[in-house]
Amino acid sequence: MTNMYEIGRDIIKNAGASGVAGAGADGRGRSRLRLIYGLFIIAFIIFAGKTLLLGIEGTDRARRGSGAGEWISGRADIIDRNGDLLAKNTVSGHIVLRPPQVADPDSVANLIHEIAPEISVQTVLNDIGSGKKFLYVKKFASDYQREKVTEAKLPGLGLEETEWRRYPKRRLFSHVLGFVGSDGVGLEGVEKIRDAYLRGNKSPLVLSLDSRIQSIFYQELSGAMQKFQAKSAMGMLMNSRTGEMIAMVSLPDYDPENLEYDPPENRLFKPLRGLYEMGSIFKIFNTAMAIETGIGLKREYYVARPYDIRDGRGRVVATIHDVATFRPPRPSLNVAEIMLYSCNAGSVQIALDFPEGTQPEFFDRIHMNLPLDLEFGRTERPLMPIKWGITERATVSFGHGMSVTPMHVLLGVNAMANGGIYIWPTLFKRDVGAVEGARVIAPEVSESLRKIMFKIAEETSGKKARINGINIGGKTATSEKRINGKVDKGKNLTAFVGIFPVESPQYIILVMLDEPMGTKESWGFRTAAWNAVPTAGAIMEQSLPLLF
Repeated sequence: MTNMYEIGRDIIKNAGASGVAGAGADGRGRSRLRLIYGLFIIAFIIFAGKTLLLGIEGTDRARRGSGAGEWISGRADIIDRNGDLLAKNTVSGHIVLRPPQVADPDSVANLIHEIAPEISVQTVLNDIGSGKKFLYVKKFASDYQREKVTEAKLPGLGLEETEWRRYPKRRLFSHVLGFVGSDGVGLEGVEKIRDAYLRGNKSPLVLSLDSRIQSIFYQELSGAMQKFQAKSAMGMLMNSRTGEMIAMVSLPDYDPENLEYDPPENRLFKPLRGLYEMGSIFKIFNTAMAIETGIGLKREYYVARPYDIRDGRGRVVATIHDVATFRPPRPSLNVAEIMLYSCNAGSVQIALDFPEGTQPEFFDRIHMNLPLDLEFGRTERPLMPIKWGITERATVSFGHGMSVTPMHVLLGVNAMANGGIYIWPTLFKRDVGAVEGARVIAPEVSESLRKIMFKIAEETSGKKARINGINIGGKTATSEKRINGKVDKGKNLTAFVGIFPVESPQYIILVMLDEPMGTKESWGFRTAAWNAVPTAGAIMEQSLPLLF
């Protein structure tokens, strides 16, 4: 504005100078210029004033809108560890019709058809003449549609404001987040477990999950389900040191914003609610017990043929076979090799050498005998043997005859590999200093197990999970499923549990496929080495740059 005044003075001054040279017309010229300059200044002041007023009104409108949003919103946001939005309340509105109050049916019908072409004029007229007192015309109408209704001010046509819980990632986090009811109360997942916090706070609830890693799990597990025609799939990644869950995917899933789209059984969260005989992963526990009881890693057992379990009278009560592809490098293998080559016949013999009570005490120590009360939910109760007879002791050694949740397995194996500390998991960001755990095995036992797990990933069934740039350790599992109480050899559960880096584990991964089929690429085989292992390898390869 200062420059404008200076320009005006210059114009008047120059005009005066011209007038002196122009023989007496300077007075009239100067007066006209002063008038023009004055009008210009008045116009500028009006313009500036209106601009300022609009700015004030806009700021006030935004402030009032923000305040209204804060007042209306009754539920805090949920975000991932990086601040990515996972759940949020949005204020929307439904277009509603009150037929008895409609004064101009044709105007109402035409307006509705104009803003929502999918609704015909005749449909609206029928609704108006239906005799009903109240109808929803358009739920969750757009801003444009609501504005047109507001501007029209037609009797009988109005708006009903509502809050809507939105899940930007939709199916990606459906099992973890859960959903809310029509009253805004959490009914499943984090929405239920942390309902009090979400309703009583404005600050977002920060989860330990990473949307980027979750997306990788979802993509690879979905692809594996399709490729191997599996019934379902599940995957988890946890920080071995803090217990933070980085990814948790359970398939099939559901849309938390449209629950009617998917069958109710899709809501089963397999990591916590599924019970499975987890197969040869249990050989990790069997080997740990062998070291603890003094059997050690070097004692050898004959494994060249199936092993007959005999009762006290010498009668055969069960015969333990290995998978058809099992080829021992020699007739007798030591304890470490029995785990390395995943030998059932050898595992049974090791278990039968344990002192009585060893297995139930060990599983009690790593919390596999009871449901787990976690920060983010309660697991199912494991199905343990009713009695620990000779057959039960034998079959549990290779993961049969005992059903547990994937979460039980993840936490148990993590304790075996991370130096011997049982870490409770969390879905919420946790500092390293806040970690609490209990020692369940000695550090040297854990170190021995890691060495064998590394060899499995390098030499035997876990080779397809190897990735460049980091050493991993792992264990595969292929178990025959029980259908109606009977073993069905045509249906398998396959899984892979991995730790990395193996020298000092920071992460543990568990991938599981339910009833995968053989493919041309797998030469018809449907064991874990052909499906769960490469799936886990693909997940780790893509996740690695994001984790370290």
